[in-house]
Amino acid sequence: MANLTLFQKLDQFEARYGELTHQLASPEVHADSARFQKLARTHAELAEVVAKYREWKQIEKDLHGARQMLLEAEDAEMKQLAHDEERHLEARKEAAERDLKVLLLPRDPNDEKNVLLEIRAGTGGNEAALFAGELFRMYSRYAESQGWRVEVLESSPSSLGGLKEVVAAIAGQKVYSKLKYESGVHRVQRVPETEASGRIHTSTVTVAIMAEIEEEEIKIDVKDLKVDTFRAGGAGGQNVNKVETAIRITHIPSGVVVACQEERSQGQNRMRAMSILAARLAAASKEKAVSAHAEARRVQVGTGDRSEKIRTYNFPQNRCTEHRLEQSWHNLPLIMEGELHPILEALRRAEEDALLRGSDA
Repeated sequence: MANLTLFQKLDQFEARYGELTHQLASPEVHADSARFQKLARTHAELAEVVAKYREWKQIEKDLHGARQMLLEAEDAEMKQLAHDEERHLEARKEAAERDLKVLLLPRDPNDEKNVLLEIRAGTGGNEAALFAGELFRMYSRYAESQGWRVEVLESSPSSLGGLKEVVAAIAGQKVYSKLKYESGVHRVQRVPETEASGRIHTSTVTVAIMAEIEEEEIKIDVKDLKVDTFRAGGAGGQNVNKVETAIRITHIPSGVVVACQEERSQGQNRMRAMSILAARLAAASKEKAVSAHAEARRVQVGTGDRSEKIRTYNFPQNRCTEHRLEQSWHNLPLIMEGELHPILEALRRAEEDALLRGSDA
């Protein structure tokens, strides 16, 4: 933290924050709604880093006081107290410095966005489909704990009650920032209920987390689309199997196919399908860019390549292993109930550490 330019930057942020606080209290700014919203947005963006910088400055001041006390203390007990306080404050200062460096790192532009969650059963037949359904329940429970909203856009149930495929929209605060590490192959090892001999089977499920894309962010030429309508199947209202409300859209240049039948009208299904298509095309573009930059790929903690085996859920050993971190958790039932925070937090911190090492290089 001895880098003077970093201090200068933080001082500038604090000064700018003070100016914005003053401007936001002005009647003139309040009278101009557009200007007020713009200033308020910048003010909010600076608030976290300024609060952390002020915390760091207070720790630095307290640390100076503890060191002074250590020099002036005359008896052993006071010296020990001052020494303990110094060590405690040094640890807090180090943590605050790391937090500040992280806050100054370039932000992922998608972090604030809602996401489309796509889960597909892979190898393993019915067992894979059953686990796909359990993973969807796991993410739904985690979303519930975060106060997020989950809406199923497309689903294909299997004969034994699992899911061959499901696409869902998850909306809330900073959804992508927390779930972006989940894209990849999830492997399950357990004895299926249908297995009479008690042999452990290995099945896989593919998860994709795609940032929700605004219409203006990606251009899709209607001439590149083949649109088919068909009758919706499964549970639903009177329209099911009578009116062609379901939509299938094929993006001819990429070969990406999207189908949607959850909504009651063809127009709504088309809108949903276009939203999914845009997200898939943007995700594919990101994967291609990441693959083309090997160094950037090493800095990331697997946030895009859906062919990468990222995690194993071993039921007989009550173990969930995160392969990117080479770390395991032995509370699998809780994880399957949506207790994902420790894993996601470890992944977030690992990526931050990698980015910090890259910025110091």
